[in-house]
Amino acid sequence: MGYRSLAQTVTDLERHGHLVRIDTEIDPCLEAAEIQRRVYLAGGPALLFTRVKGCPFPMVSNLFGTIERTRFMFRDSLEAVRHLVELKIDPTQILKRPLRYLDLPQSLWTMWLRRTRTGPVIEHETTIDQLPQLKSWPNDGGGFITLPQVYTEHPDHPGFKNSNLGMYRVQLGGNDYIPNREIGLHYQIHRSIGVHHAAAVRRGEKLKVNIFVGGPPAMTLSAVMPLPEGLSELLFAAALGRRPVRMISRPGTLPIYADADFCITGTIDPQRTKLEGPFGDHLGYYSLQHQFPVMEVEHVYHRKGAIWPFTVVGRPPQEDTSFGEIIHEITGPIIPTVLPGVKAVHAVDAAGVHPLLLAIGSERYVPYATTRTPQELLTTANAILGQGQLSLAKYLLIVAQEDQPDLDIHDIAAYFRHLLERVDWTQDLHFQTRTTIDTLDYSGSGFNQGSKVVIAAAGPKRRELGTELPPDLTLPDGLRNPRIALPGVIVCECDTSFSNTDHARFTASLPQFPLIVVVDDSQFASTSLNNWLWVTFTRSNPAADISGIEAFTHEKHWGCRGSLIIDARRKPHHAPPLIEDPAVTKRVDQLAAPGGPLHGIF
Repeated sequence: MGYRSLAQTVTDLERHGHLVRIDTEIDPCLEAAEIQRRVYLAGGPALLFTRVKGCPFPMVSNLFGTIERTRFMFRDSLEAVRHLVELKIDPTQILKRPLRYLDLPQSLWTMWLRRTRTGPVIEHETTIDQLPQLKSWPNDGGGFITLPQVYTEHPDHPGFKNSNLGMYRVQLGGNDYIPNREIGLHYQIHRSIGVHHAAAVRRGEKLKVNIFVGGPPAMTLSAVMPLPEGLSELLFAAALGRRPVRMISRPGTLPIYADADFCITGTIDPQRTKLEGPFGDHLGYYSLQHQFPVMEVEHVYHRKGAIWPFTVVGRPPQEDTSFGEIIHEITGPIIPTVLPGVKAVHAVDAAGVHPLLLAIGSERYVPYATTRTPQELLTTANAILGQGQLSLAKYLLIVAQEDQPDLDIHDIAAYFRHLLERVDWTQDLHFQTRTTIDTLDYSGSGFNQGSKVVIAAAGPKRRELGTELPPDLTLPDGLRNPRIALPGVIVCECDTSFSNTDHARFTASLPQFPLIVVVDDSQFASTSLNNWLWVTFTRSNPAADISGIEAFTHEKHWGCRGSLIIDARRKPHHAPPLIEDPAVTKRVDQLAAPGGPLHGIF
């Protein structure tokens, strides 16, 4: 629906049973976040907190908490936007299926920016300390904006055409930030805002930044959408919201989104940084304090009746899972056109998104060969690792579509079964050592430093996978409590270092178990697929933590003739996991008890 404001969105959701008002006072420090986590896991409604402790503004959460509610908010535009993406990929489709694209004129009619001299968002001003100081985890460095829309323009080529709207972490206070005058921005240099930052450094000038919060949900979704080259986030928001995006344009200032609920304006001195963080992040651990840009605040605007939207980041699944689902629905068809040979890609949410990437590709090279080994898959894997956010993948697993055309990349258990039935550890492991990984991933050797591995498997089944522990299994000294995590996968615990000499002491019954994962708690890691994914891929650095039975190196290629072993235990240099405050948990339990304002919601 073409909402004009966040308030209109809230009213519509409440009218249709998608939102519940909470009139009990809620503390934005830890309490609101724990409520949001619980209601999300329960598949519950959006929540409007009308009384926020220490703050004059109401807060709303879980707007995108279910894929059904996300589709509902964009029920009048989602199909039309998909059609726009299809035509961006292949414009000739309109000639082949003209009836399918009858909604195109309406979409194009709305896809423009309306310049204005004023708008609701600049009607009132406030200060940073009056905004909701949302703190999600006990050790967070301060209050954070978790659904910001950060707007910048290229210093060399100012204007909407070279603008960027992105969702980057914003810390409102704490650390050494000067209250009400400075806030922290956390972004990685490969993002589009990083390009603008680099241009400002080259020019020796400050970078103008506007941070929008709220407004119609189309702008929020556009800020996280990986769009095709040349398609503006603002124009995409106009198509998704079924109305032109109104931008307040005045000489000498950066444009302001007129229909946002809040706007923080200011500048970044690209040569100046301060410690930002810690922050409980999407891998399920704290991202620690590091030097990041500082935004010098000039104005904090808000509209009358402004509402502050928020989400919570933490160990997945969280609300951003729904973002991922709707993004896949809209942009999934783009991938094969950008990366020929790629049939499907899935960044696994339960593993923290970036650590584990699954892919299905073509393996068409030498079709006359009697035995097939990955060849085109390796070319495809290199192309995947050269694409934006996909380049952050730490484990890239890729299989051939020809081996099982009906394999569903989103059926993770089935995907692992398919791969483990076929993989050959003597040839199918391909490492990149001493490279860059996700800033938020502390499993590597340093900040932004770690390794990657591509596991490419093609051909017929090599083995049947075990589903029960072998009766003659003998573990090397120090290993204990073996359990089955998946077919072909054993998890076990170890209190000591685990060297290659220990590997040979496994019994010969392990061909049915090509993968062994050493963990801190094998019961936890084997309880659910999500637990195993999270532990295995967030707590290991491929080059450092992968070993194997009968390992060898030949012409600088590493492999093993027996089972592959991943050491997925927590190491001293890892960031601490996220743990809720017991006192807050008790308070939320009371709110959810019979007679409490949250009873029946989760």
